[in-house]
Amino acid sequence: MTRTVLESKSKTAVIGFDAPFCVIGERINPTGRKKLAAELEAGDFSTVEKDALEQVACGAAVLDINAGVVYNSNPNPNETEPPLMRQVVELVQGLVDVPLCIDSSVPGALEAGLEVAQGRPLLNSVTGEEERLEAILPLVKKYNVPVVAISNDDTGISEDPDVRFAVAKKIVERAADFGIPAHDIVVDPLVMPVGAMASAGVQVFALVRRLRDELGVNTTCGASNISFGLPNRHGVNAAFLPMAIQSGMTSAIMNPTRAAEMEAVAAANMLMDHDPNGGAWIGLSRVLEATQDGTSFAEASKAASAAGAGGGRGGRRRRRG
Repeated sequence: MTRTVLESKSKTAVIGFDAPFCVIGERINPTGRKKLAAELEAGDFSTVEKDALEQVACGAAVLDINAGVVYNSNPNPNETEPPLMRQVVELVQGLVDVPLCIDSSVPGALEAGLEVAQGRPLLNSVTGEEERLEAILPLVKKYNVPVVAISNDDTGISEDPDVRFAVAKKIVERAADFGIPAHDIVVDPLVMPVGAMASAGVQVFALVRRLRDELGVNTTCGASNISFGLPNRHGVNAAFLPMAIQSGMTSAIMNPTRAAEMEAVAAANMLMDHDPNGGAWIGLSRVLEATQDGTSFAEASKAASAAGAGGGRGGRRRRRG
């Protein structure tokens, strides 16, 4: 079975068909978060520290790190983002011990993160655009890391799932030309909002099965994309995740501090026989019980982690050679 292995200095996270669903925490990202963007430009990392600790306590096995701030003082991300990425990566890996996902559209920022990351992070991302393939695949090979492959190319994002599959296949084949194996490609098939396209869910479930069966690759997505523009988004996300997992999706970039969505993932793991003896489900259930007095899910999760009652959620310790 395909296994994509990520490592920090002390922990291993596996994305795979025979592994628990891998939750990649999305919160360290200034996109759409004006307060965080302003803090980062001012050199204030307090929200980053809080988000890192909370996401791991709530069950994130990997943390996505995005430093895409457009500085008011300098709007050129090619100059500002690489040093900021380096700072944030070093800070976060000093606070938590899970593997990282280095996320940027700026190649220089990706390499800056790779230079200081400990272990084997996930690189986010490459697309089917020729310029992007030529810029990113050599980095993937140089640092021997896995990469997220997003299913769009020079023509944009297609609503046709066959086109998105063809783009994913092209990236896998081009990666092979660089000596990058398929197990180090994690395809993002691009989840469309179901509010704008009624068939979006059905499309992505079929596409994930095809990526698994025909290309043998692991998959990921921005889980909340499915509910964009809808009321009660957490309810839609919580229904989407188990259906995607059953279809073969093996990871998602999502917010692990949302109790309903983490509960859905934990239940799906147990039903897919990826939670031996239900240990993770029992641990999460205890955390959820602790929220009945008004304690937030994040606070209850941090208390459980501090008490050693996390139920086995999160990454695994690396085996010593």
